[in-house]
This record gives sequence, C-alpha cells and structure tokens, in this order.
Amino acid sequence: MSTSTTPPAPTTDQVPAANRALLAWTFVVTALALFMVSLDNLVVTTALPVIKDDLGATLEQLEWTVNAYTLTFAVLLLTGAALGDRFGRRRMFALGLGTFTLASAFAAVAPNVGSLIAARALQGAGGAIALPLTLTLLSAVVPPARRGLALGAWGGVGGLAVALGPVVGGAIVEGISWQWIFWLNVPIGLAIVPLALLHLRESHGAERSLDLPGVALASTGLLGVVWGLVRGNAQGWGSAEIIAALVTGAALLVGFVLWELRTAAPMLPMRFFGDRAFAAANVASLALYFGMFGSVFLLTQFFQVVQGLSPLQSGIRILPWTIMPMFVTPIAGALSDRVGGGRIIAVGMALLAAGLAWVAAVTRVDVPYVELVGGFVVSGIGMALFFGPVSNVVLSTVRPSEEGKASGANNAIREVGGVLGVAVLASVFSHVGGYGSPTAFVDGLEAATWIGAGVVGLGAVGALFIPRRQSATLVARPLAPLGLTADDLVAELATGTVAERRAPTPSA
Repeated sequence: MSTSTTPPAPTTDQVPAANRALLAWTFVVTALALFMVSLDNLVVTTALPVIKDDLGATLEQLEWTVNAYTLTFAVLLLTGAALGDRFGRRRMFALGLGTFTLASAFAAVAPNVGSLIAARALQGAGGAIALPLTLTLLSAVVPPARRGLALGAWGGVGGLAVALGPVVGGAIVEGISWQWIFWLNVPIGLAIVPLALLHLRESHGAERSLDLPGVALASTGLLGVVWGLVRGNAQGWGSAEIIAALVTGAALLVGFVLWELRTAAPMLPMRFFGDRAFAAANVASLALYFGMFGSVFLLTQFFQVVQGLSPLQSGIRILPWTIMPMFVTPIAGALSDRVGGGRIIAVGMALLAAGLAWVAAVTRVDVPYVELVGGFVVSGIGMALFFGPVSNVVLSTVRPSEEGKASGANNAIREVGGVLGVAVLASVFSHVGGYGSPTAFVDGLEAATWIGAGVVGLGAVGALFIPRRQSATLVARPLAPLGLTADDLVAELATGTVAERRAPTPSA
C-alpha cells in the first residue's frame, strides 16, 4: 500500500522563515526592554542606605528617589500606549527606550540627590512609553496558535525582573557601586534601540486621540498630594505650604474626574467605575500596592541600617516575599475559576495584611531572620493570590475593545498606590521614629508596618464586594495588547485566558 505524499494543510503556526525571524527579533527586543524597565521598580530599594550616605540624602529625598519613578510611570502609562497608536508603535517604543537609557546615564553621574531624583522622573516617563508597547509589538507578529507560548514567556520575563529587583540591586551595590544600578541599563538600551528600528515592524492603532488635559490634571494633582505627604513632617502639617499642596492637589484630581466625565476621548473612562467589580478590584489594587511598596521601602533599609547587613544580604532576605508569586499565582488562577476571583483576591489581601502584621509584631533591633521569614512568605502568598485573578476580574467588566484602557487604568492605579504607600508610611516612620538610633528606626518601622497592614486589610474587605463572575465571559475575546503589563500576563497565564483568547484556526 502506497503512502500519500500530499502535504498537510498549512496551519497558523507554520509561518515563513522571514516571519519567524521577525518574531524572534521582536521577542528578544521586547523581552530585554521589559526586563530592564520592570527591574527598575524595585532595584533601587536595596541601594537606598548607600545613596543616603553617599549623597547625604534625607528621608524625604529617598522617598522622591523611589516616587519620582513610579509617579511619572503611573501618570504616563496610558498616554504612552496612546502615543504609540498615533505616531507609530515602533517609533515611540524606540523613543521611550532611548529616553529611559539616557535618564539612566544621567542617574549614574548624578552629582547630588536632586539630580538623581530628576533623572528618576525621566526614567519613569521613558518606561511608561516603552513598557505597554512591548506587548503591543509582540502580539502583532505572533501567530494565533503560538500566542499563549510567546506571551507566556514574555510575562515570565517581567515577573522574574520584579522578583530579582532587590537581589540584583544589592549585588551590584555590594560588588561595584550604586551608580552601576543605572549604568547597567545604558549598554542594554544602546543595543536595543537600533535593533528595534531595524528589525521590528511598524504599526499604528485605530484610536489615536490624546487626552493631554487629563494627563496634565492627573499628574499635577498627584504631585501636589504626594508633595504634601512627603514634606508634611519637615514643614509642619499646618504650614501654608503643606495645606496649599494638599488642597490644590485634591482640587486638581477632582478636576481630572470632571474632565474625564465630559471629554469625548478620556484616558480613564469614569463609567468603568460604575461597575462594582471594576471599582472594588481597583480599590484592592491601590491598597495592596500601598502596603507592599511602603513596607519594602523601609524593610530593605532596616536590614542595613539597623542590623548592619550588606545590600546583597538585604536583597536576599526580601526574596522569599517577592519571588513567591511566581510559584503560587498558577494555583490562585485555577482556584479563582471555581470559587470566584473576588474571594481569592480577598483571601490574598487578608494574608498580606496578616504577613505585614506578623512582621510588625516581631520586629526589634536584634530580631533573628527566622522570625521574619514566615511573615515574608505569608505576604508573598497573599500577593500571588491577588495577582492570579485580578486582571481577569478587571477585564471581565468591559467590552473587548476597552480592555486595553481598563488594564492600563488598573496598572496605573497600582503604581499610584505604591507612590502613596511610600509617602504615607515614610511619613509615619519619620513622625514616630527615624534614623536617630536603631531603636528609633524600629519604632518608626513598626508603626508604619502596622498602618500598611491595616490599609491592606481594608482592601481585603473591599474585595468582598466583587461579585462572582463566570470566567467564561473572557473566552474567545481577542487579546487587547494596549496597556497590559507583566502582572497582567502572569495573571492571565495562571487562568489560561491567554490561550483561550487565541483566534480560531482556519479550516483547510
């Protein structure tokens, strides 16, 4: 019997060599950019005590070293994606990455802490333009049948960068100097930008509107509020400067909401918040990042300032917390399909609150690490249970065409939570204790961590208001590339929704 030599019908993953090369280049370039930008969220935390001594920085200036990055990143995240739609995604990706690289060089040679803060703000602006476009560019060239694999690897790169941030920062500071945290970005950026311009495919989005008044109102409003919170202890909470900053910032944020309600093309459609699940999930996101970022900001300093450990040793001690989501998030996603995303988010935030309370309860000047590590593990598990379902909860509340804005809004709100967490908890730390002595540091840290635990606990209560939704509402929706970040992909991979969103393979 003769065997048929008729070739099989082509499938969507049998692509020409030229397309395979395009896909390979796109993945390499976008993954490197994603790793570099994501790493800078936490990489500087273990260097803070060294920067404090080297540049003579105050607690207020250390706060701005962290917040200048996250604040500009949060405010410009949605705008970065819109710029890519309007002016070309490859072009704006290269511009954003070039800005990030140039700002990294400025940070490395900063002669004083003011220059470092300005460079960090410019880094955040560049990162906000480049990061959402990494996913947009990659998803545009991946065949539907391979989208889950490619985007899964992409999400894993982002998750790894966040987990390794404190450890990488500690190793660089200890092995070379804190400036090399920023110098490391320069050769990578100089290599990626020309590769992007040479090998990536240009594309534009259908929606090209820019909400510049919204950006101006949100950024100046948040700046005013954060300025007041950061400088309140030093200037006095009743001083004209602080009252003016807080009142003006709040008024501008109210103006932002009113503008978004009336403009034809809002960067953040306020009607999203009319959905109970969307509103509750974003309140939970704000609370979780508030407690997490504020606590990590102080704990990484505790190990060095109080216990005399090296930056690398400090980063390694935080690792059980930051790396836990990589192992637990898949379990969280599977459970959320059965019991509902809101319940899993509430349990996760309750665990994070319990972990922070654990740390606050046992922390003392000579506390053995073994007494802290349990709190770190519990906190990490809690974060993982949050990350697993939160993106699916948020995306299930909007139409497929609006998923990009909804996801981008959720990520921006998370970053704002981190900014407020650092500002408020550092203010509590400074009011109750400070850097005067190890005992004063522990007093401030303990009070701040209890506040962080309380805010996360309130977020857990808010998460209980998320109604249970069928995960099937997401099946067969096209992947919305605009605005998603590494956290989104880790969460979607956990529940399998990336694979479910693949377009159907055409029949032969």
